[in-house]
Amino acid sequence: MQIAGSVALVTGGASGLGAATVRALVEAGGRAVIVDRAGSPGEEVARAHGAAVRFAAADVTSEAEVAAAIARAVEAFGGLHVAVNCAGVGMAMRTVTREGPMPLDLFRKVVEVNLIGTFNVIRLAAAEMARNAPTADGERGVIVNTASAAAFDGQIGQAGYAASKAGVVGMTLPIARDLASLGIRVVTIAPGTFDTPMLAMLPEPQRQALAAHVPFPPRLGRPAEYAALVRHVVENTYLNGETIRLDGALRMPPR
Repeated sequence: MQIAGSVALVTGGASGLGAATVRALVEAGGRAVIVDRAGSPGEEVARAHGAAVRFAAADVTSEAEVAAAIARAVEAFGGLHVAVNCAGVGMAMRTVTREGPMPLDLFRKVVEVNLIGTFNVIRLAAAEMARNAPTADGERGVIVNTASAAAFDGQIGQAGYAASKAGVVGMTLPIARDLASLGIRVVTIAPGTFDTPMLAMLPEPQRQALAAHVPFPPRLGRPAEYAALVRHVVENTYLNGETIRLDGALRMPPR
């Protein structure tokens, strides 16, 4: 898919990996709609990019709100060609603590946002992409999801998070097969430890400890590196149905 002239929907696009993705797509000649929560800096990020970017406040688990965001993309830019799922939550708790078992609502919330929210965006975005005229390769759209290294080696306290991200990995191939006849590709990126606003809240010694676990390069990942991979996935028509680890060869320890 050629990025220049294309229209993208980026969930979680107000900060971190999502904001870096919006920047990369716009720099390549694309246009984007940022989908993030009301109260996020999404409007400010959109204004910084000028006419190429719009903001739509939405909860990714809401069918109506995501549908409205997609309609905004179509109204503003004339269509939808790319969807990048970066929205997610990372709450953690051991399965059983001294106070008792993990509240089921906590587990449910993480799965609802990270897994069900991702699928909600996929299904609605794909339905809109199916309206596109195919390219010379028969392509109508590209969907990029965000999993995590935790999908493969989740740490203590990450039962809900790891389950939600493993679900994203697990549905990548069947959805790619579902959408193949429509000319829509589906690829998932599984980042390791990245320098995002979530990690920025940690004390510096803890950040350095996380970086030290990465074999090479021994540092936290940069959002621009995630965005560069998104750009490659969009542009490389033969990438489909795959999960790509982006983690500097990290295999996460138990804690």
